[in-house]
Amino acid sequence: MHFFKQTNDIDLGDTPVENIFLNDFMPMANGTHVKVYLLGYKYANDKDSSLTVSHPTIAKHLGLPLSDVMDAWDFWEKKGVIRKHPIGEDDPFQYMVEFISLKQLYIDNNYKAVKIGESAEETSSGTYSCSPEDLLEANKVPEIKEMFYQVNQLVRRSLVPNEMMDILEWIYNYNMDPDLVIRAFMYCIHQKNVKNVKYVGAVIRNWYDNGITSVQKLDEYLSKTDERYSQYHKIFKALGFHFREPSAAERKVMDQWLDDWQFDMEIILKACENSKKTSNPNINYIHSILSAWKKDGIQSVEEAAQRQKPDAAPVKKPVKAAQNRFHNFEQRTAKYSKDELEKILRKKE
Repeated sequence: MHFFKQTNDIDLGDTPVENIFLNDFMPMANGTHVKVYLLGYKYANDKDSSLTVSHPTIAKHLGLPLSDVMDAWDFWEKKGVIRKHPIGEDDPFQYMVEFISLKQLYIDNNYKAVKIGESAEETSSGTYSCSPEDLLEANKVPEIKEMFYQVNQLVRRSLVPNEMMDILEWIYNYNMDPDLVIRAFMYCIHQKNVKNVKYVGAVIRNWYDNGITSVQKLDEYLSKTDERYSQYHKIFKALGFHFREPSAAERKVMDQWLDDWQFDMEIILKACENSKKTSNPNINYIHSILSAWKKDGIQSVEEAAQRQKPDAAPVKKPVKAAQNRFHNFEQRTAKYSKDELEKILRKKE
């Protein structure tokens, strides 16, 4: 043979990881879930049959509580990438883990055999697959057209047709609002620094698994899992910036309000109400208001409302009669009585 590889004195081994896991499943999981999956996958690929590995082994190797390992297997089971095989009936936590072939899973989900006289959509178990004709029709819907426009602005390029069809499939299969798709791109680009459409799709699927199908539910979810991002969004929403994420400089200013000045969200949103007074509301305008409130020691909405009340109208002083050259003039008739005036008038007649 003319081709060969150098051999190692010690077999350190390799563990091939499917790209489908790296591209589609890894982005939707937290670090602990990924570590448990990869180490378990490594053990599953180990050829040493004498090696005995258990869940406590993985927990000890990764320095994790055993409960975290068990939670990770629950998570991956819900995603459909592993199967649990109970070892005994007495203890539900004793089970073996089977790693599903993700390539086969992809083939089963996307290339099912079509029977004669049956359409592909009918064999997909209710999963919608977008066609080019559907894409043309969808672009006639104002909400969909606006969604694609906003996404193009966010990724700073025009989406290709296949990407647009993927997005339409998210909307249909996961019952997503178009506004939520825009928020998903905003979140991935500005929080994760990722513009890849497949990555956004993984985030969408993760939100769907958590029962998030509307912008309102997303805000509730982020307020618990990513509080600072939620705070940024509330401030921008109050300023009327619905489809724009804060820049690094704007985030720094808002961090100053929240961290250095210790303002709570209520008083910041109270300051944002003043944006109605200007035709071009921006962070600097609100910053000037909050800066003035900080100097005055204002720390509550009530104090801010009192500060914004218009001053009492000044008491009007009585207007003095205009002083002119005739002011002290005494009328000539003032020195006559009524009877005397009548006598004067008779004489003139």
